Amino acid sequence: MSPAAPGKHSRDGLSLVEVMDLFPTEDAAAKWFEGIVWAGGRCCGKCGSLNTREANHKTMPYWCTDCRSYFSVRTGTPLAKSNVPLRKWAIAIYLCLTSMKSVSSMKLHRELKVTQSTAWFMLRRIREAWMPNLGGGGEGAPCDGPTGVDEECMGGKRKNRSRAKQATLEGRGAVGKTAIVGMKDRTARQVRAKVVESADKPALQGFVVGNTAAHATAYSDEASACTGLPRDHGTIGHSVSEYVRGQAHANGIESFRAMPARAHEGTFHKMSPKHPNRYVQEFAGKKSFRESDTLERMNAAVPGLMGRALPCRRLVRDDGLSSGARSQRSGTPKQGTGQGLRGRSREVAFGVQHGWAHGRSSAGQLLPAVERTVVFRDRPDRRAPREYHSREEGGGRVNHRG
Repeated sequence: MSPAAPGKHSRDGLSLVEVMDLFPTEDAAAKWFEGIVWAGGRCCGKCGSLNTREANHKTMPYWCTDCRSYFSVRTGTPLAKSNVPLRKWAIAIYLCLTSMKSVSSMKLHRELKVTQSTAWFMLRRIREAWMPNLGGGGEGAPCDGPTGVDEECMGGKRKNRSRAKQATLEGRGAVGKTAIVGMKDRTARQVRAKVVESADKPALQGFVVGNTAAHATAYSDEASACTGLPRDHGTIGHSVSEYVRGQAHANGIESFRAMPARAHEGTFHKMSPKHPNRYVQEFAGKKSFRESDTLERMNAAVPGLMGRALPCRRLVRDDGLSSGARSQRSGTPKQGTGQGLRGRSREVAFGVQHGWAHGRSSAGQLLPAVERTVVFRDRPDRRAPREYHSREEGGGRVNHRG
């Protein structure tokens, strides 16, 4: 145990040196994963059978006699089909769980000596472990203790957005931002949160009713979305500088609400509207297990990976949300970077001012040339762009620049 210090010093933490001693080799890391995933006995990750034996395979050390296939501790988890050693996976879990404001993919890529895209995918897979657990936004037993309820809208200020973006927004306040509703059970010290389409009355009250017992007491501020909450409901008046009145307060959930906001601004800087719920579940899970020791938290995260394969195509598939990064300052995707056009499953469009451009399909075939024109609305004084023409000639591509 570390010497007395401010904060949660009573927890039994792990230093970086102790983590290296815990996972000195790849075999030691594999045994650690197997001891947690197969605590009740080794089973096949494909069919769940216990009728297994060791095998002589390079990457799949076990054989299932029922489904007649090789498997490993990675099979059936987000770690499947990953070439990253288990030792690096264990260290990544440690870094992610011990950083209260999380860790960025750039930081992880430098620490583990992997590419930034690999580090990004590793973090997405680790966050998948929290989805079915206590921070899973509605899964598990209903909260029956005093519960604090609050909502939050993440995104930049409207005044910092471009004029073109401001013109497309209708209404006031949280328009164009990501809405999050959350609650904290004071008795169990568990946090549940979820990304919703809007922080209105149906979304917030539906979330509370679905996650609390009928006899539970809910506390919130005087937000209109909480009016008429079908629970024993107490409110506090933030508008008159009232934050605590006896047992009526929402300080616990408001403390959680600050975590993703600070991580957004200080760790990630930019977050895609495509994956906000994964970030929210990460912080909800961390807050729920905050009183546990470091090794206990690591042991609790690994079982959440079971039965939750996460292929890359599921992460990058088009779900109608922008994959462009949204900053805490502007709240809009970066312009002119081509974000949202990446990925092998989409046609690659060339950014040209005026002229012809080819695209390539997912199979790599050259598509017919199409004419594209880009108008610089915000830069009327910009020099007239050159014309680019591209055509297929002699089995290859020839670009003509005018």
